[in-house]
Amino acid sequence: MKIKAFWRVCALIGALLFAACAPSEPPSTQQPGANAAAAPSPTTAPAHTPASSPATAAETSTPAPEPQSQQWPAWPAITLVETMSGLRNPVDLAHAKDGSGRIYVVEQIGLVQAFEDGVIGQSPFMDIRDRVSCCGERGLLGLAFPADFSSSRTLYVNYTTTDPGGLHTRVSRFRLYPDVHQVDPDSEEILLQFHQPWRNHNGGQVAFGPDGYLWIGTGDGGSAADPQDNGQKGQTLLGKLLRIDVSAAAEAPYAIPPDNPFIGNDDFFDEIWAYGLRNPWRFSFDRETGDLYIADVGQNAWEEVNFQPADSPGGENYGWRIMEGNHCFNPSSGCPTAGLTLPVVEYDRISGLSITGGYVYRGQDHPALQGIYFYADYVTGNIWGLKQVNGVWESELLLDSPYNVSSFGEDEAGNLYLLHYSGTIFQVQAAGRN
Repeated sequence: MKIKAFWRVCALIGALLFAACAPSEPPSTQQPGANAAAAPSPTTAPAHTPASSPATAAETSTPAPEPQSQQWPAWPAITLVETMSGLRNPVDLAHAKDGSGRIYVVEQIGLVQAFEDGVIGQSPFMDIRDRVSCCGERGLLGLAFPADFSSSRTLYVNYTTTDPGGLHTRVSRFRLYPDVHQVDPDSEEILLQFHQPWRNHNGGQVAFGPDGYLWIGTGDGGSAADPQDNGQKGQTLLGKLLRIDVSAAAEAPYAIPPDNPFIGNDDFFDEIWAYGLRNPWRFSFDRETGDLYIADVGQNAWEEVNFQPADSPGGENYGWRIMEGNHCFNPSSGCPTAGLTLPVVEYDRISGLSITGGYVYRGQDHPALQGIYFYADYVTGNIWGLKQVNGVWESELLLDSPYNVSSFGEDEAGNLYLLHYSGTIFQVQAAGRN
């Protein structure tokens, strides 16, 4: 039975993207180390609370299903197959929807590497190190390609910068050179830029939804316990899920989708789709159903996955800092929970300390994985599957890995990849299949 020493986690976690032990961070040269925590690793699925409403929840909150003893027909065994290596702190993986089969990997320092058939390009696909503030939880954090990439030759990134002074989150559009498959760093068009009061909780995900709009995850601004209550404030972009229109028909530099939920509400910025998030490091859409999964990193006790069905009109309040997971964060406040949307699954600090959201598998090579949402913990390396069966959410520990899982990604064919922060990328496969 493996022991993962907790003291080593707290010594190292400040250098990670999703540091959970403390709001401060060590020098950026410190690398995340091997897994380590005081509690033994469980051999079966940990005691998740799969989506029950807390006793403090009001009748008007959005409850998750009551836990039931119901098993999915067969949870698959999985294995990790190394496919790419030699990277420096990979934090995101994307494809361009252009039929090329290329895979693009984001390196936190400010580089994007392009792979063809597992072979890295001779030079970086993108290099914006001159404007990226790295590292700790800062850096080049997210990459997204629009559906018209083949013709527009544009892409979108989310990164932190200290230009023009002070730490900011910046979401920008870049273009490729006309005759070279490489990003022109001078083509940057800044879409959004907002101040980060502390150096942690920067969010980082950018993704195009099935609606064609650009979705952006933002953290609560950092420190600990959200001292400015940004998660619940509508007049800040911090602690939110944003949704904007960056299409060619949009007004420069972007437009507000006409069905965004807070248009006309003076208490909320129009860009906001949902709020009450602490640090939604990774979210993803199910490419088959359009459903949205949001993994939100916890404060002291609970990591969580939130679910938003494809037909949601938006406006969800996911609870932070009123709640942490399904639990009252500050009991002395009374924790008013009317109108909150609670997570469908959570886990405690025995199972992990920093959640990394993944994807619903929709590839063709591994039918046993079909329809399962994969997520992991950065610190313990645990990898779980999540699936809704007859209206009940079931979660199972599928693998206790030795890796610091910084992110997941999928290629154009729907194959699922796991990123190890130390520089290796693995494909997630059903065990026993080549």
